[in-house]
Amino acid sequence: MKIGVLKEEKVPADKRVPLTPKHCRILLDTYPKLELSVQSSDIRCFSDDMYLAQGINIVDDLSDCDVLIGVKEVPLESLIANKTYFYFSHTIKEQPYNRALLLKMLQLNISMVDYEVLRNNKGERLLGFGRYAGVVGAYNGFLTYGLKSGKYNLKAAHNCADRVEMEGEMSKIELLREKIIVTGNGRVGNGVMEIMKKSNIRQVSKLDFLNKTFNEAVFVHLNFMDYNIKIDGSSFNQQEFFTNPELFKSSFMDYATHANIFIAGHYYSSGSPYLFTREDAKSLDFNLLVVADISCDINGPVASTIRPSTIANPIYGYNKQSEQEVDFRTEDSIAVMAVDNLPCELPKDASEDFGDEMIDKIIPSLLIGDDNQIIFNATICKDGDLTPNFEYLRSYIKAY
Repeated sequence: MKIGVLKEEKVPADKRVPLTPKHCRILLDTYPKLELSVQSSDIRCFSDDMYLAQGINIVDDLSDCDVLIGVKEVPLESLIANKTYFYFSHTIKEQPYNRALLLKMLQLNISMVDYEVLRNNKGERLLGFGRYAGVVGAYNGFLTYGLKSGKYNLKAAHNCADRVEMEGEMSKIELLREKIIVTGNGRVGNGVMEIMKKSNIRQVSKLDFLNKTFNEAVFVHLNFMDYNIKIDGSSFNQQEFFTNPELFKSSFMDYATHANIFIAGHYYSSGSPYLFTREDAKSLDFNLLVVADISCDINGPVASTIRPSTIANPIYGYNKQSEQEVDFRTEDSIAVMAVDNLPCELPKDASEDFGDEMIDKIIPSLLIGDDNQIIFNATICKDGDLTPNFEYLRSYIKAY
């Protein structure tokens, strides 16, 4: 098999890679019959010379490769017919802006394997950049609070050489008696918790967070069952929450009245109760000064997230009364950090983490045998048509 690593062509530029020079070398040493080439690029976080130093072929044309792997969507004009592609296609939720991409792949007889649906037999995702979204998002939450409060100033993550330098910046954090809410227990939430542990801020129980005062900064880590309750007052049932979310309401305001900072790493499912609404935010009891919304659902469960922000300009203000965007330093505003491509701020670290998982969990299925149908089940289209798992996209590709 011949594998080609694509250069990233989406704008704005993405410096991440699916396989670092180290990963490429490991693959060639592990699979002697494998041929591997990397498409030349002047934007990725690992230079062509770094790949060459590991004995990896650098080429401009990958048309002789069987499998092409990248990170983000491939431009329509760059797609090569009759190939197998691995990348995040952003089509499985029927995203209108990528309908033409899926149509083009069908026309070119491309087999499209989407990282987002590579799962094990338990249905758990095997690949993603969620961990580093959590890592950078939590750091950006502290950065935002420093600017909002005027207490300290952290270097932006994307201006740090790597995670080590970024975490070194955290020694500048100055907190007194702030209370912090963290949500999320998946990849993103785990990434957030890595930074919370580095911060040396004490974690407290839900009861203590709600009922005690402290002479130090503290945080509480909430799961979805901690801030959703049955409308009729009966006991919480997890399966019922998944199947009938309309029977529940949010109790997040119980925590928001006590907290200064909210780092949102939760997964939100359509139909679930919003964590807090615009009306909730207008309450005199609403206390949040900073919301670092890693999940970044626009006009959704976190009312202050009215648009995504950017790496260059990561913070905007949300005026609680007018519901409009304002300068984040103004009074009666929430400072919102809602960058929607957070892992791009630490491209080297994020790529190393992603490549480790690629080699461990996906490459064996590709090169040795897909016995557990990991790749088969994540293939959106093949042989010029949708695969059975993605037949639900039929109306999407026919829509005009």
